[in-house]
Parts: sequence; C-alpha cells; structure tokens
Amino acid sequence: MDNAKKLVMIGNGMAGVRTIEHLLKLAPGAYDITIIGAEPHPNYNRILLSSVLAGGADMKDIVINDWNWYEENRIRLLSGHTAIKIDTKSNTVTTSRGTVAEYDALILATGSNPFMLPLPGADKEGVIAFRDIRDCEIMMETSRKYKKAAVIGGGLLGLEAARGLLHLGMDVSVVHIHPYLMERQLDQAASKMLQKELEAQGMKFLLQKNSESIYGRGRVKGLRFTDGSELEADLIVMAVGIRPNVELAKSSGIDVNRGVVVNDFMETNVPGVYAVGECAEHRGIAYGLVAPLYEQGAVLAKRLAGVETAGYAGSVTSTKLKVSGVDVFSAGRYDEPSGTRAMRYQDEVEGVYKKIVLQDDKLVGAVLFGDTGDGAQLFSLIKSGESVKGKEKELLLGFAPGGSSAASPESRLEAMAGDEIVCGCNGVSKATIQDAILNKDCTSVSAIKACTKASASCGGCKPLVEGLLKVYGGDAAGAPVKEGICGCTTLSRDEIVAEIKRMELKSVKEVMHVLGWDNPEGCSKCRPSLNYYLGMLWPMEYKDEKESRFTNERYHANIQKDGTYSVVPRIYGGVTSPAELKKIAEVAEKFDVPMVKFTGGQRLDLLGVKKEDLPKMWEELDMPSGHAYGKALRTVKTCVGETFCRFGTQDSIGMGIRLEKEFERLNTPAKVKLAVSGCPRNCAEATIKDFGVVAIDGGWELHVGGNGGVHVRATDLLCVVKTQDEVVEWASAFLQHYRENAQWNERTSVWIERVGLDSVKKALENKEDREALYARIKTALSQTVDPWKEIVSERELRKNFESLPEPAQVQI
Repeated sequence: MDNAKKLVMIGNGMAGVRTIEHLLKLAPGAYDITIIGAEPHPNYNRILLSSVLAGGADMKDIVINDWNWYEENRIRLLSGHTAIKIDTKSNTVTTSRGTVAEYDALILATGSNPFMLPLPGADKEGVIAFRDIRDCEIMMETSRKYKKAAVIGGGLLGLEAARGLLHLGMDVSVVHIHPYLMERQLDQAASKMLQKELEAQGMKFLLQKNSESIYGRGRVKGLRFTDGSELEADLIVMAVGIRPNVELAKSSGIDVNRGVVVNDFMETNVPGVYAVGECAEHRGIAYGLVAPLYEQGAVLAKRLAGVETAGYAGSVTSTKLKVSGVDVFSAGRYDEPSGTRAMRYQDEVEGVYKKIVLQDDKLVGAVLFGDTGDGAQLFSLIKSGESVKGKEKELLLGFAPGGSSAASPESRLEAMAGDEIVCGCNGVSKATIQDAILNKDCTSVSAIKACTKASASCGGCKPLVEGLLKVYGGDAAGAPVKEGICGCTTLSRDEIVAEIKRMELKSVKEVMHVLGWDNPEGCSKCRPSLNYYLGMLWPMEYKDEKESRFTNERYHANIQKDGTYSVVPRIYGGVTSPAELKKIAEVAEKFDVPMVKFTGGQRLDLLGVKKEDLPKMWEELDMPSGHAYGKALRTVKTCVGETFCRFGTQDSIGMGIRLEKEFERLNTPAKVKLAVSGCPRNCAEATIKDFGVVAIDGGWELHVGGNGGVHVRATDLLCVVKTQDEVVEWASAFLQHYRENAQWNERTSVWIERVGLDSVKKALENKEDREALYARIKTALSQTVDPWKEIVSERELRKNFESLPEPAQVQI
C-alpha cells in the first residue's frame, strides 16, 4: 500500500463505515484508511439499542464489524479518540489524545447529537439521552436500584426507549408536548390505536405536557410541568430529537447550515473533504434514518473509487416501529395536504388500521398499523411515482376489489415485482433475496443476511425476508431453519467436528474448502473456532494458526481502550515472593507503567503498557503469561486454607497451585476460571467458577458450571472425592470433556445448562473413561509452551509486533 492515498474518516458509525465497506469492494488497496471513533467500541448498530434494552438482543449481537474486521482490512482505528481540529491547509486531523493523522481525502461522518432540553436541573445525575451504548448501560444500571422512569418525547425513539425500560422492570411514563404520539409519522387515528396497545403493556402517557424544570438535589427526583403538576422520576430520558454534529466542521472553515453542506457527490466546499450521514445536509435536508444515509455512502464510495455515478438525488423515507408485537409503518405524506385525497380502513376488533394518500393518481403516502405486510410494496410505489389509478382499493385492502377474502401473505409476496425493495436500509430487492434462496443455498434468515445484508440493519424487514424464505425455500420452507456457526456455513459445531474427524482435515483452509464455506476466507467468528477444533482434535499434528487467533492472543496482552496494553504475568495460586515482587516492580518502573493493580484473580496487572515495550518487558519479566487475554485457563483463586486459617480443613493453597500448574496454557472453548476454598465458608468463591473445589472434613467437594459475570450462575455439585490426586483426575476429565463437546466461545455455565449435569456425570462416572480423558488432556498440554518462549529471538519477537496496527482495540 506504498502508493495508497491516505483516507481519514472522523466517525465510526453506521453511515461512515458502510461507505468504507463499499470502498473496500470497489477499490481494494487504493487507500490507507484511518478511522477516528469517539466511543470505545467497534462499529455497531445504533438502531438495535432498543432491542438490547427490550431483551431481544445482547450487546455483542448489535456489532456490525468487530475489532478483527478493522485488522483484516488494515484499517487503523483510533477508538476512544475525539477529533478536535481539522487543518484544511496542512491536511491533518488532530485528536483529543494528541494523535495527528494526515489525509489526502477526509470524510466527516460525525453523526448527530441528541437534543437535550435546556431545563433547569437537566445537569442532574439520572438525566440522560438515548443515543449510544453508554446510555443503555446507564438505564440497565439504574433499573437495578430505582423504579420510576420518565421519557420526554413520544416519537419513535422515545417509545422504543420506554418499552426497553418497561422490560427492565421500571414504572415508565412518556411525556409528550403534542396531543398524540408519533405525530411526524402517524395520523391521529393510528396514533390512538398505538397508544391503546402500549397502555395495555403498562406504559403511561402524559400528553400535551410542557416540561418546566427537573427537581432533586444531586440526583433527579422528578419533573415539574408548566401547569404546576409534577411527576416523580428516578431516571429521565430525553428523546426529543437530534442535531447534526457540525461544530468541528464549522470551526474548520467548512460550510455549515443545519448540517455540513454537501453537493450530490457528498463533497463539501473544501476540496478533498466529504461528509456523509446524519451530519450532512443535502439540498437543505439532513436525514436521520439509515436508508438514505446508506444511499449517500454508496455514492461517496464510488466517487472516492473513481467509479462513475449519477450522484445522490435525495431520498423518500419510511419508518417502521415494532414495540413488543405492535407493528407500525409510515412512508411519504400522511397529513393530507391540499390537492390530495385519502382512503382509510380501520378494524378496532383486529387492531388493524390502513391509510393511503393519493395525489394525481399517484401514491404519495401510507400509514399501516397492526398489519404492515404491504409496507414494502407501498413504499416502492411511492418512490417510483407510477400511476395507481384503478388499483386504489387493492392497495388499501391488500386484495382485489370485489374479492371475497384477503390474499394470503405468501401470494402477496409472490405478486411483488422483483425490483421492489424489501430491505430499505441496504437497498436489497426481492429479486436479490429470491436469487440467494434459489441459487446460493441460503436456507435461513441469517444466511440471507450474510449473503445480501437484508435485515442486517434495523431488522424491520425480517418478517418479509422470512416470508420470502417460505415462498421460495421449497422443502426447507416448513422445516426448522438451520443455523450454522456463522454466516459462512450452515454446518453446526457437531457437524463440523464430525467431518474433520471423518475426513481427517488438518488445516483451517482445508476445512473451509472441503466443507463448502460460502465465504472462502472465513470470518472472525469461524476462523478462531476452526483453529480451536483442529487443535483439540489433532493436538500432536496440528500447528496452531496464529492468524486465526484474536489479536490479543497473538500478542499476549490485553489491548485497552486508549491503545495501550495490560500485561498479567502468572502468579500461581496468588502466592508470590519478595524476589518476584521486586522483579515486577523494577520492570514496572523501567517501562513507566502508569498503574499496577491487583486483579480479582489474585495477580498483578501492569496497565498502560506501550505496544513497543511489550517484547522487552516480557523478556525482562521472564515469567509465564497469565493468559488474561485468552480462551484458556485464566486463574485459580485460593484462600489461605489450613496453612494459616483457623477454619481451614485442607491445604487450599497447595491444591490451587497444583491445579494451576497442571492446566496452565490449556486452550479451551472459552475462558476458564478455577478456585479452591479451604473450608465451606468459601472465601475463594469456588461456587461461581467454571470448576470449583471446596474443602470439607476428610475430602473435597467438586463444583462445576459456575459464572460470576453478567449472568450469575451458581455451580452444580459434581461429586465428592477424598484425595488431591482424585481432584486432579476429575478436574482433568471434566475440562477435557468440556473441551471436546462445547461449542466455540461457550462458557461452562452455558454448556452445562445446554447439555444437563446428568449427561456430564454419566460421561465421567467410569474411572476408565476419566483416565482416557485425563490422557488426552495430558497429550494436549504436552504440545504447549509458554507463548513467549515460542518466539526464539528478540529480533523475531519485534518483527511479530510490527504488523500490529496503531491502536486498534480488540475484544475477546
């Protein structure tokens, strides 16, 4: 990439990164790309934050491009950096952390900021917006301590925030200044039906209320209105609108109106500087929905790649809301301006409302409530501007005038034209999805998503995608949808492992080729899992494929949000010596380590280490890695046991050290934590570990499947044994059985819930079976060495680090 131009993008959101995705396909290698992102996260789907709150998705599920994507595409990601200065004369961008990035082309993708009402008291703790992951986290944390929430704003975002808070168990009131909800997308009839449905779910509404102030001392206690009434609230979420984030552009001499002013090719008034997404203003409009922003990104990518394009001409927008089973669709004009006529259908019993707005025999607007199946077809007609004369009743009712009954959803989908857009966010037509099902063996929604990106953004089109799968899926239409380990394959973990064994496949590439991966290069989900399965099955023959491991595991340190690293040497059982402590202290001083912290696993963590210091630091420490970054044995936590404690019944320190030395460097499907408590008082918290040992009079209780993380799970009692040798035997057998049968990235707590404790007990009950498992785990361990000893010289060590891009955060 020596001849590549330098492209810097400010913003790591959906519109900007979609532009980069297009550019990478159109002109791979043409640009050396740097992305500056203020949040300490990879590119994620902001639209699905409401699904996270409502329990329909986890945080990991809304990530669009994970950390490995940036590395695989050689993109330098400055996460946690805020751009503070653009010098359009020297073509540089300066970040809040002092990094200066040069550019030949600059994309402003700074998005928008939530509008916070300037109310007295708006700066109190507990007053937030609903815009990013941190806002979601605050809502979740607040719901554990407090019960009353108020959402200011009865629009799309406010209602989704309110539904999420209801799911979290809070008492939620929505405050809206207008007489009915979603007045920008719905007419009054549809809005009242929506309100009725949401009230039935427990949501409360205060309409035509004008907020005056927020009261409380340090933390919010409630909201006061201009009519003198009050509403108690421990949390206030403002969802009253967004404003394009233009301050940086404005201070840099770039033309700004409401947004950053751009032409049809997303160019600003400054040569080489472009803007895309919510921050951009095109022909006087700043869009806040994802579909037009993706259309802008496609045009900009072509412009940067030198591909001829007609330019961006603006967008007709649509809105789809799904709140716990309530379906709402709105597109175009719904307010019946002069010169238009409207047709309505309303069924209060079934909870269905439909309205279309016509002008000059053309469809110009539509509102659907309860039954939104015709939304894509109506939206396509609005955008095309074709005449619908004579078809008005059919469009409204969903069946031909004079017909006796409504057409089935399947027949409606079959009748859709091939060029009709199903996924507005990503511009995916019915014909594209049909082709994926019929000709590319996409037999699940996830496979269609991976192949076409349909339903990959807001998810509103998922019912249509599922419907098309039923129509064109043939024999698979009525069968359970088959999901693979990732979008590259429909094969499950068990099928893949069985085929690797049967055909004796010995490399990641070979597995993907022989088993017919849709993506011949694999992805960041399947490559690490295949690498693990091959190493587990062929410990003596398979050579670990470093490029298929997560970056943290390749560089033996945890990268932090500021781009520095965390180094954790192994301290067996939490027991150290003055000499070892002195060595760690000397190394920390020599390399100016900003912080040394005791971890929850009784080790020392050296935080804030520079990338370039990692090789020499490990060399001078001359201690085994604690694998704080790996899918491996992390820690064995111990209490002092009978050695010092008056309650101790066994030598928990000695037992813990023995287990840690027995299993260090063991690769596992997910991270594994052990603990040994010297008595039933359980000071080492052994009953929330993957494998816990609790001393009792005359023996040891062995516990399995615990987790002390987000989803806390107490262990199940596996058995009781008498000797330390038996503890090691059972621990070895259990861990090897887990290694051989769990899915990649599946913690023991999840695995035990899936397979059941009885199945594990049965697999380990015979001593011969335990001894066989013990032998296999010993074979696997015999092939491992401390990661730093794999690199035979400092020269090779440093060379290994040269390929690590400047700071790109990596998630394990």
